[in-house]
Amino acid sequence: MDNNFKMVAKTLFGFEELLAKELRNLGAQEVKVGVRNVSFVGDKGFMYKANLGLRTAIKILKPLKTFRVVSEQDLYDKVKRIAWEKYLSESGSLAIDATVHSHIFTHSKYIALKSKDAIVDRFREVKGERPNIDLRFPDLKVNIHIDRQLCTVSLDSSGESLHRRGYKTATNIAPINEVLAAGLIMLSGWDGQSDFMDPMCGSGTVMIEAAMIACNIPPNLMRKEFAFERWQDWDVDLFEKIEESLLKKTRDFHHKIIGYDKSPSAVRKAQDNVKNAHLDEFIKIKHEDFFKTQKGGDKHLHMVFNPPYGERLDIDMEKFYADIGTTLKHGYPGTHAWFITSNLEALKHVGLRPSRKIKLFNAKLESRLVKYEMYAGSKKAKKQQLDS
Repeated sequence: MDNNFKMVAKTLFGFEELLAKELRNLGAQEVKVGVRNVSFVGDKGFMYKANLGLRTAIKILKPLKTFRVVSEQDLYDKVKRIAWEKYLSESGSLAIDATVHSHIFTHSKYIALKSKDAIVDRFREVKGERPNIDLRFPDLKVNIHIDRQLCTVSLDSSGESLHRRGYKTATNIAPINEVLAAGLIMLSGWDGQSDFMDPMCGSGTVMIEAAMIACNIPPNLMRKEFAFERWQDWDVDLFEKIEESLLKKTRDFHHKIIGYDKSPSAVRKAQDNVKNAHLDEFIKIKHEDFFKTQKGGDKHLHMVFNPPYGERLDIDMEKFYADIGTTLKHGYPGTHAWFITSNLEALKHVGLRPSRKIKLFNAKLESRLVKYEMYAGSKKAKKQQLDS
C-alpha cells in the first residue's frame, strides 16, 4: 500500500463516467470523477496498466505538488522548491506544457516558460549544470495546471496523447480521434455480441476500436513509447508482466465487423490501418455508397458512425441527413444505429425520432450522439409482440 500514489486520467467531456468504470474494472482505488478527468490511486504497475489498457483516457498524470499561487514570482519560487533532481538527471531533457483557467494567469505558454526557468535554475544551483529542452522526445514531461489560484504540478506518464494508438498510418479529411471513437462505441452499449457496422468508415478508426473492444485487446499495445519509459525508475520487467497479464484477458469474437465507404481511397486507407492493427480477420471493408445498400440477413445489427458535419465538405447537408433517415428506415430493420454530429440543424432532417441523445464534443465542436432503433416491422407490432 505504501507504494500507492494519486494519479489523474484526463478524458473528453461526457466520457468521465465511462473512464471511471474502466478504471474500476482495471482495479483502481479511490476513483473520483471530475470534469474531463478522473482521479484514482494505484502503484507504478497500475500506472503502466492504465496507460496500456484505458480506452477513454487521453493522458495519465502523476501529481507531485499542489499549492496556491498569487503571482508569477510565487509560481517560480514554488516550482523551484521541488526536488527535480529526483526525477531527472542534469544531462537529461525536459518539456513543459501548461493549462490555465485563471484571471491572474492568462497565458499558458508564459506559465510553461516561467516553470521551465524555475526547474533549470534549480539544476544550475544544485548540480552546476542544466537539462536541455526537448519538446518532441523529452526524458521528463511536466504538466502545470492552474485553476484560479490552485496550481498542480504533475509528471506526464503518457507523453504523446493516448489517442495515438500506433495503428494509424493513413487518414482522411476530418478523421475521428481514437479515444472519441472508443467512447462512442462504449456509450452505445456495444458488447461484441452481434454484428457491427460503420457505413461511412473513413480511415477505419471506429471499426478498429470496435474490434479491440469486442476482443478485449488493450488499446495502446502498439504505441512506440510512453513517457514513463524514460523515467529514472522505469521497470521494464514489471511493464512486460503487466502487458502479459492484459493480453491473457483477450477473448474470442464470433460476429462480423463491416465497413462501407463510397471513396475508393478511404477504403484503401481503412484496409491499411486495419492490417496495421492486425485485425483483418475480424473486419471486412467494402467500396459501397451506404444510401444504395440494405442490411443482409435478419440478425440484430449494431451500427456506429461519424457522418460528415458539413464543416469541411461541400455537400447539401439537409438532403444528406434525410437520406440517412430514409436508408435506415427502409434498408436496415433490426438495427440500432448510433451516430455523432455537430450539425444540429441537419439532424432535424433525419426524419426519425431518436431514442437517445447525448451531448459530447468532437474537438471544439459541440455535438450530439444520437440513437435510432429500427425495428423489423412496425414499432407497434414489435411492442405487441413483446407484451404478449
